[in-house]
Amino acid sequence: MDLFVYGTLLSPDLMAAVAGPGVLSAEPAVLTGYAVRPVHDNVVPFITADEAAQATGAVWRGLTPDQKVRLNAYEGAFGYELTLVTVLMGGQEVVCQCYMPPAGIRAGDDVWSLKDWEKAHLTPAVLTAEELFSHDPLPDPAALRRMWPMIEGRAWAKYRAGQGAPATLRREAVPDDVTLLDVSPPQGGFYRLQGLQLCHRRFAGDQSPVLMREAFFGVDAALVLPYDRTRGTVGFVEQFRVGPTARRDPNPWMLEPIAGIVDARETPEAAAIREAREEAGLDIRHLAPAGRYYPSPGSSTDYFYAFVGLCDLPEVSGYAGGLPEEGEDLRIHTLPLEQAMALAETDEIAAGPLLHLLYWLAVRRESLTDVEL
Repeated sequence: MDLFVYGTLLSPDLMAAVAGPGVLSAEPAVLTGYAVRPVHDNVVPFITADEAAQATGAVWRGLTPDQKVRLNAYEGAFGYELTLVTVLMGGQEVVCQCYMPPAGIRAGDDVWSLKDWEKAHLTPAVLTAEELFSHDPLPDPAALRRMWPMIEGRAWAKYRAGQGAPATLRREAVPDDVTLLDVSPPQGGFYRLQGLQLCHRRFAGDQSPVLMREAFFGVDAALVLPYDRTRGTVGFVEQFRVGPTARRDPNPWMLEPIAGIVDARETPEAAAIREAREEAGLDIRHLAPAGRYYPSPGSSTDYFYAFVGLCDLPEVSGYAGGLPEEGEDLRIHTLPLEQAMALAETDEIAAGPLLHLLYWLAVRRESLTDVEL
């Protein structure tokens, strides 16, 4: 049976990414007695009963069984269920299916616009769908709900990466420089490990042999080193880490900057301010950009946005922080910058991002200005 859509699946690009291979054909249609509203604090729309309204949309015709399976996975993860509706299409009443939202969704105040949504959110939405349907088999609805924030986060990381960076010394890449020959289904739920077969253009101008590689797919993260200019103190966190444990380090408690994932539709600056408040209860007055970089480009997609955050640091050390509901067990330390540098020299500070921020601050602290955000 044909499918009536009213929101983001009106976009041909997203519909193609979700439905997958096959011919797609859509015709304009209207569903009377319903309105399209934005979800509160979200960019996506939903449909709700409203006798005085009409939901303008389209009917996708001739969907294959495989396409319906993919659509059910995409919409069903959040409780949307297929319901029979009667729409007006070409002046005639046509019975088709429509994904109806679960009860209890709260509407936002803005008017939802497909054109506005496509301008700001279409590319990450397509990238999200591409990662979802790279799984074999597809995750069940409960698993997909758990995985969704990280899938979206990685999609937005790819979107930000597409904005590029200067190439004044390094090679300026062109689209056919790298050929991706095969990608294996991803492994892992929170993070991902994926096998790649690829070749790339070499500096001599020829193609490399086929390379068999594995990539760790993380997300973009914001890092912030709090700095009190008046007291000359810095703040950072101490927490247990799995990486040193797996390496059989006898002491897996690490000293690190405040850090957190840059969520979908969030700026790195907003993430840094949010994490400083959540992890350490600090209100940042000013963020000084301190670089953005891949910490391990040989095998990982991780990308870090680093900041020094000017703020007032309390004259205490070892106080607790973090969000228990996120499994965080943190201890916050504040100490003079010189003492922190001494810990770096003895290798007690062994996390690269904190070393980078401390050395950056040591060089530039005299030029920092205390400006309100």
